[in-house]
Amino acid sequence: MNSEIRNLEPKQLWNKFADLNAVPRASKKEEQVIAFMKDFGKKLNLETIEDEVGNVIIKKPATSGMEDRVTIVMQSHLDMVHQKNADTNFDFATQGIDMYVDGDWVRAKGTTLGADNGLGVATIMAILESTDIPHPAIEALFTIDEETGMTGAMGLKGGLLEGSILLNLDTEEDDEIGVGCAGGVDVTATRTYNEEETPEFKTGYTIAVKGLQGGHSGMQIHEGLGNANKILNRLLFDGFENFGLRISEIDGGSLRNAIPRESKAIVAIDAIHEEAFKAEMADYANEIKTELKTKEPDLEIVVSKTETPKNIMDLGVQEGLTRALYAALNGVYRMSADIPDLVETSNNIARVIVKDGAIKIGCLTRSSVESSKWDLANMLRATFELTGCEVEFSGDYPGWKPNMDSAILKVLDNLYEKMNGQKAHVAACHAGLECGILGQNYPDMDMISFGPNIKGAHSPDERAQISSAQKYWKFVLEILKQIPKK
Repeated sequence: MNSEIRNLEPKQLWNKFADLNAVPRASKKEEQVIAFMKDFGKKLNLETIEDEVGNVIIKKPATSGMEDRVTIVMQSHLDMVHQKNADTNFDFATQGIDMYVDGDWVRAKGTTLGADNGLGVATIMAILESTDIPHPAIEALFTIDEETGMTGAMGLKGGLLEGSILLNLDTEEDDEIGVGCAGGVDVTATRTYNEEETPEFKTGYTIAVKGLQGGHSGMQIHEGLGNANKILNRLLFDGFENFGLRISEIDGGSLRNAIPRESKAIVAIDAIHEEAFKAEMADYANEIKTELKTKEPDLEIVVSKTETPKNIMDLGVQEGLTRALYAALNGVYRMSADIPDLVETSNNIARVIVKDGAIKIGCLTRSSVESSKWDLANMLRATFELTGCEVEFSGDYPGWKPNMDSAILKVLDNLYEKMNGQKAHVAACHAGLECGILGQNYPDMDMISFGPNIKGAHSPDERAQISSAQKYWKFVLEILKQIPKK
């Protein structure tokens, strides 16, 4: 029950998170949460602005005694990734998130939790509402559509903000201080094909891959998690080679920034090979499950008989598709040569749709190095163009270059060590934070990112650690006290 969430400490933070999570806020469908934030600011009698793309800015003067400190921007994004388990009945457009406490963690029932970046939004709301928290002048910036295009950050115009320091509250490890991030570009391959009437000697089957963990396609891309689209394609490739398998439909993955957890195909095979097909698919499925058992213990591969599809793909196009999906890189392309253990460049084959004579393959390519990002994007382009696809690049956004001489970095670094007795991990990350984009129109703004422990973001296994949120909240309050003077 969400009522138990409201009794967690610190109550200011968790109550605002519960308020926020009662409002539908899926990416690109933020109308309700924008109205909610505007109403929140106006009820506090604070200057509240909605810019032309839908970002909300709420300004609060400094508390008594803090007027001589520089103005800060506290920033988080309003939208959340909308992922749910296949057996969960939930409408992200109309329902609030159903949360519960599981030991030291807050989770959602069968859906993403929205702690990414809802805990950051709730933090800022709690400070705006407070009457007893010392702080400098604050410009609270709530951006939209971070998860599916960075639309809010890209559309924020220069001149709206006066702050010289930006605190981005979108990092997911409480011992980490973020100073840089990856940029990204969407790579989308499309083509049409001729459908053929399924021959009478064929029979229909469904092949479904499910039970994978999924997760964040940037922060978790190096963990060796299974990609349902790649696994399904292995089965389709093998089925054609041995049993004349022909594809009718494929529906795999969902969001570009989520590692695909499920993928399904409707196929037709030669009826004469039916028993051998089922036996070999079972053997191959067991091989794949054994291969991935450490990382994906709940992986299921289900091969079941179904109504024979009316149409199948043109054979030549099918061969090109399965070979292209086999060849297309998924996962880590290059590790950073400059920052230990940092993924520099990667790709996520996020979405595969084949239906009614049309193919669409969606990838998200990330990199902290622009030249490497385009090297991988062009590799994917070449792979898909060889099969007759048209390839489009879209949603390109820059990375955030680390500034190790940052003044606010020194404040947070020293403060973290003083409060915790050990040094923080100062690092760049392989996620797409908004700082790099915001810095294009605010190049002189000193930026830093931090946050509480959030695990499994972008999947229904998303969870936020209660004890970490308490640690993080104390850190935030101390940071506000230590903002430099003008």
